[in-house]
Amino acid sequence: MYIIKVKGKAKIPDYIQIRDENFVLVAYFRADRPMKNLEKFGLEGKEEELEALINQIPFGKLQKLEL
Repeated sequence: MYIIKVKGKAKIPDYIQIRDENFVLVAYFRADRPMKNLEKFGLEGKEEELEALINQIPFGKLQKLEL
């Protein structure tokens, strides 16, 4: 899976996209709110690691999601 942080503008907040190996969008959520249903993506129990990754990745750079 891959992750990208998208910078919001004006009243639009920052968003996080999670994409599968074919770059199909599988999750889209606000960066300032916790993601729900992490178990659907095999990420349950990794909320803290995901939050730390979201805080450190740069905007607009697609990265491989390895937690």
